[in-house]
Amino acid sequence: MEKAIDIKNLTRKFGDFTAVDNITFSVEEGEIFAFLGPNGAGKSTTIKMITTLLHPTGGNITVADKNPAKNPDAVRRSIGIVFQDPSLDDDLTAQENMDFHAILYGLSSSDRKERVEKLLRLVELYDRRNSLVREFSGGMKRRLEIARSLIHEPKVLFLDEPTLGLDPQTRNHIWNYIADLNKNTGMTIFFTTHYMDEAARNARRIAIIDKGTIVSMGTPREIISEAGADNLEDAFIKLTGHVIREEGAGALDHLRRGARMWGRRR
Repeated sequence: MEKAIDIKNLTRKFGDFTAVDNITFSVEEGEIFAFLGPNGAGKSTTIKMITTLLHPTGGNITVADKNPAKNPDAVRRSIGIVFQDPSLDDDLTAQENMDFHAILYGLSSSDRKERVEKLLRLVELYDRRNSLVREFSGGMKRRLEIARSLIHEPKVLFLDEPTLGLDPQTRNHIWNYIADLNKNTGMTIFFTTHYMDEAARNARRIAIIDKGTIVSMGTPREIISEAGADNLEDAFIKLTGHVIREEGAGALDHLRRGARMWGRRR
């Protein structure tokens, strides 16, 4: 099986502090992969390096056969991102949000029209295409953000806490969309979440990072078994400890700070 993401001996230091310490893992093409960890574990730093927003101190990364440090523009064209915090323009319609994103990626007017309609239909928002986003519920906004992230047909989709703050029914609906997307297109899904049930139910494999190192990796069942736990949440706590961590940036929190930089670089 080909690798969508390949990480070898990845390290990132900030002065004397090592945020990511010589980690190695890979994600197969078409896989749904969860990257979990407590606050301050190194999740954000790792994902920033994968998605071109931070250069590694050492090690190698390939994303869709491209090196983010050497060929960042090509990597950006190969990936889509749904940020944890809302990133839509509430003063634009759903159609306008989609069109604006498509223009940033240089799509022709004919391609833009075709893809926007297809994606809005995919997430069941085509009938609301002319409605202002400020009128949308949280679940509708999240569906629109997923549609927008697919406008350039990425090979890998990064989802940062995709169902944070949503009710159980909407959470389930969002994951049905993601599962169908993965099944029908073969797109690789790389997601973070603090809902352990989501990771256990949806990820084929999971990596848990803590204090800059990968402390466990495998299928949900393998991680639970190796930790001697009854479920993934208990296994996660056994592996990362009971101490409450300081509230820090979410797994892609730094990415939203760099979103404007991302747009300029494209």
